[in-house]
Amino acid sequence: MKFTIKRTAFMNQLNNVSRAISSKSTIPILLGIKMTATEEGITLVGSDTELSIEGFLPIKDESLGLSIESTGNVVVTSRYFLEVIRKLPADTVTVEVNDQAIVNIQSGQSHFTLNGIDGNQYPLLPEIISEESIQLPTELFKELIAQTIISTSNQETRPILTGVNITLKGKQLTGVATDSHRLSQRTIEIMNDQELEIESMTIPKKTLNELSRIVEDEDHIKLIISDEQLIFALKNLTIYSRILEGNYPDTARLIPTEHATRIVVNADTFYHAIDRASIMSNQGKNNVVRLEIEDQRVELSVYGSQLGSSNEAIETQTVTGESLQISFNPDYMKDALKTFNGTDIQMDFQSNVRPILLTAVEDETSSANLIQLLTPIRTH
Repeated sequence: MKFTIKRTAFMNQLNNVSRAISSKSTIPILLGIKMTATEEGITLVGSDTELSIEGFLPIKDESLGLSIESTGNVVVTSRYFLEVIRKLPADTVTVEVNDQAIVNIQSGQSHFTLNGIDGNQYPLLPEIISEESIQLPTELFKELIAQTIISTSNQETRPILTGVNITLKGKQLTGVATDSHRLSQRTIEIMNDQELEIESMTIPKKTLNELSRIVEDEDHIKLIISDEQLIFALKNLTIYSRILEGNYPDTARLIPTEHATRIVVNADTFYHAIDRASIMSNQGKNNVVRLEIEDQRVELSVYGSQLGSSNEAIETQTVTGESLQISFNPDYMKDALKTFNGTDIQMDFQSNVRPILLTAVEDETSSANLIQLLTPIRTH
């Protein structure tokens, strides 16, 4: 196998596929990137068995400066190969692999040799035979990911909570995530010409994180679904992912439909006030901020910190309902507030031990159909 290509274009696609590779894989070959040269172009694959990313560099794309002298395949250690390509001095790079899977890299006056592995030993990508697919609007779907992924769990004791659960009814696609301390839900409208329905499908956090980082300004992402696998198909890039097993909890019943107290406040104004309060709350054993609502006055305070205390009156637009004192984790609240992109929000309270509901006031904003729910912290 031998080919020459522009270094920057090669590096960009190598970066994409390397996102799937785990640095702690117990399977040595999965520490590498598989490169395959055919008459049509160069295919690159990275995988950790749960997430696989395949990138393609087509020879017909003249901007790549790609020429293929001979075909073949090889697996080369990702970490060192990327480091070498990144630091090469010239604009183009030539990669040549001999029969012993020795990878020779030439660029300008620099020459490197890396030991490779026969590419035929690399695990095959999953075959998905399915006609079920939907077109996801890229910008809206990336918004949905950013607004929900904050509430996914990091605890492997309940694997199903480590992803975002997706449902599709008609043209309404809803993503929801919860770690049992907070909940995030966003609904977007998509084209659904096949009238496909998704009752429940939980996509791993890593898959969605990497998708958000890789996908650029394409109009749509094609999502292909099978029983245990799914594919996100982009231009010259394909992301394969497993679907998390298990039954996702019924989160609809957790969302309050009534409130005893409501305040309307700008999300950014409230965020910055909590950020200031966090200076004190993060110093204590318990990271807690208290919100007090009484006689049209809303105040944030922190007491019991080793460093000292703080309190601040919050500028609100309206305050209605009963007086209330409630405590919460300021980091969770800041995560939730950031998803509203500076719009005005309403915060609904039932009592000091019931979840706090955050929704956007204006339905025309990009935060429409967005719900954030936080469990309060009980204090004495």
